[in-house]
Amino acid sequence: MTHSPQPASSDTEPPVPQPVPSGPRNLRTRLLDLFVTTATVLEAAPIAARMRRFRLGGEALGSLKFVPGQQLRILTGTDGRVGDPRTYSVWHFDPAAAVLDLCVLDHGEGPGSRWGRAVEVGDQVRFRGPTGSFTLRAAAPYHLFAGEETAAVAFGAMLAALPDDAPVYGAVETATAADRLPLPRAADLSHPLRGTASAASSQVLVDAVRDLRLPDTPGVAYLAGEARTIQSLRRHLVEERGWPRKSVVMKPFWTPGKKGLE
Repeated sequence: MTHSPQPASSDTEPPVPQPVPSGPRNLRTRLLDLFVTTATVLEAAPIAARMRRFRLGGEALGSLKFVPGQQLRILTGTDGRVGDPRTYSVWHFDPAAAVLDLCVLDHGEGPGSRWGRAVEVGDQVRFRGPTGSFTLRAAAPYHLFAGEETAAVAFGAMLAALPDDAPVYGAVETATAADRLPLPRAADLSHPLRGTASAASSQVLVDAVRDLRLPDTPGVAYLAGEARTIQSLRRHLVEERGWPRKSVVMKPFWTPGKKGLE
């Protein structure tokens, strides 16, 4: 998926190449291809009210190493051009078929949203990764997921990777029911709606997690999305439920007015 305003990461990543001038196959573009993976858009279709799913394919994808929850750093250009880098979580990966799926949220007029609306079948997509440490901890007694639309794509890959008998709890907030992704284990999750309220500092999501009937002992929590909201969620788990901080994994994707959180 995608993420909202400009995402960012505390994970250590290699520097992303800067955009190069337009031109289908100039020298700098050919050099760039030595440092990125190139794939072809095989499918492009809506998956939720404000999200498009893209299936990328290509021989190079079969050798990628991916852990559920990780992201790609996409160079958001089309028609042979290289655009600004944007970070998107992987929704699905099939190394045997050499395909992977991204889900891109349309959240307005930012470069990522414009790219997501413009991409069509047959386009070439360049990216770095997968990278990131926001991933499953397999040994957890149970797994708690909490976030909004920008977190849902990563959650989908993580939920799909869990064994069927792994206990799952969580709350995934959206603006409307039509914004919900078809998440694995959806029946184990709460699905609060915030309506026209902001996803930033969302009390709706905090209250939904507070209402969850969790086991008496801590599991592992995966909190992702808007930075201030996930800080409030961590305070709830640590201060109200007595969880150790090491049991809470956080990934701030965005916050209003700031860039570079991914």
